[in-house]
Amino acid sequence: MKEAIATTLAPSAIGPYSQAIKCGNLLFCSGQIPVNPADGSVPDGIKAQAEQSLANVAALLNAAGTSMDKVVKTTVFLSDMANFGAMNEVYASFFNPPYPARSAVAVRELPKGVLLEVEVIAEL
Repeated sequence: MKEAIATTLAPSAIGPYSQAIKCGNLLFCSGQIPVNPADGSVPDGIKAQAEQSLANVAALLNAAGTSMDKVVKTTVFLSDMANFGAMNEVYASFFNPPYPARSAVAVRELPKGVLLEVEVIAEL
């Protein structure tokens, strides 16, 4: 059985998808772009955008009753692989060892012209 998880502390879904889905003992979070849910703004620069995306992820996890320490897999989509190092610095500040498994890929384009998007799978 699956259950939708939603919070106003992360950007609302802008299409036919859920912010997150709880299924069994796992939470599947949709990709979070760096939109501030309070005012819809997007910060400048890869580090600020990585912080906002990961804060949005943390808000979804919290809404489901879990945390960043329970994340088992992440996928990071970058609009430019040249931003990998700066993203990685911020990313490392949000997680503790043992770090989640991760994929990081460059994509041609992301919604709203942002520099990255982050999705996660976490234990509940």
